[in-house]
Amino acid sequence: MPLYEHVFISRQDLSNAQAESLVEHFSTVLADNGGTVVDSEYWGVKTMAYKINKNRKGHYAFLRTNAPSGAVQEMERLMRLHDDVMRVLTIKVDEHAEGPSVQMQKRDERDNRRERR
Repeated sequence: MPLYEHVFISRQDLSNAQAESLVEHFSTVLADNGGTVVDSEYWGVKTMAYKINKNRKGHYAFLRTNAPSGAVQEMERLMRLHDDVMRVLTIKVDEHAEGPSVQMQKRDERDNRRERR
């Protein structure tokens, strides 16, 4: 089955528990349609570069999935219909990266960046 990575932003006025329950809800949608969630991460509330639906901040969540395209399309359709979800991004990948995503790594653990001049 194809491998996907999904990031979605939900409204800032949700509680942390409600935002994490959205991850569980969409994971069950994938499971019902024959897919599996390999890994999920809740990135927390982050400030966005511009306002979306009059919101300056949003709850970010990340999913790594192994699912058929029909299951992904159904999940995206339900995300777009859900009132609490503001944006959705889905990317098809060749393989999932090991360990936590870059957002969850501490600054010290990331690859060393070039020195500024």
